[in-house]
Amino acid sequence: MHRLMEVYHRLLDDFGPQGWWPAETAFEVIVGAILTQQTAWENVEKSIENLKGAGLMDLEALARADMGEITSLTAPCGFHRTKPLRLKRMASYISDNYGDVDSFLGKPGESLREELLTLDGVGPETADSILCYASDKLYFVADAYTRRIGNRLGLFDLEEYDDVQFHFQRIIPKDLKTYREFHALMVELGKNYCTRKPRCASCPLRDMCDHARRSDGD
Repeated sequence: MHRLMEVYHRLLDDFGPQGWWPAETAFEVIVGAILTQQTAWENVEKSIENLKGAGLMDLEALARADMGEITSLTAPCGFHRTKPLRLKRMASYISDNYGDVDSFLGKPGESLREELLTLDGVGPETADSILCYASDKLYFVADAYTRRIGNRLGLFDLEEYDDVQFHFQRIIPKDLKTYREFHALMVELGKNYCTRKPRCASCPLRDMCDHARRSDGD
C-alpha cells in the first residue's frame, strides 16, 4: 500500500467518515466555499443558517438581495467588505450568464475551473471545493492543512497548490468518495492535531511522521 493511502486508512479508522461537504444543495456548497475562506466552519454554519432563515439560500434571491442585508447575515464569518460582495457577485454572475446553478456546474471540468478562477475571490482551493463537492468532478482540494500535513509527515516536499494536488491525484483512487473523504480527514487532522504548533504527542499518525521524530530528538 502506498504510504499516502496508509495515511488515508489510518485517519478513516481513527476519525470515521466525515460526511463532508455538509450542504443541502449545490448552491449551498458554493456559498459555503466562499464563506469558509480564512474562517472557522462553525462561523460559516451560523452565516448559512442566517441566509436560509432570510430566504437567501437561493440563486435569484441572493443576486437581488441588498448588500447591507447580506453583510448583516454573514457577519459571523468576518471580512464584512469582501465576502458579502463576493457572494452577491457570484450569484449575479451565474444568474446573468447561465440562468441556474445546474447549467453552470454542468460545464466540463477544466472549462468550469478556468471560469471559476476568473471570478472575484475564487482561488484554486475555492474553485476545487466547488468542483469536487458541488459539481461532482474529480479535483482534489489541496488546502493549507493538506500541504502542511504532507510536508510534516514526509509524504512530499512540495509547497505549490497545483503540485500537491497533482501528487494526490496521481496516487489516490479516482473516485469522488475518496477525494472528498481524504480532504475532510486531512482538515480534521489539521484542525485538531497538526496545527501551527503541532500536538504531536496525541496525533494518530505520530509513529509515521518525520516532524514528530525530529521533535523527539530535540
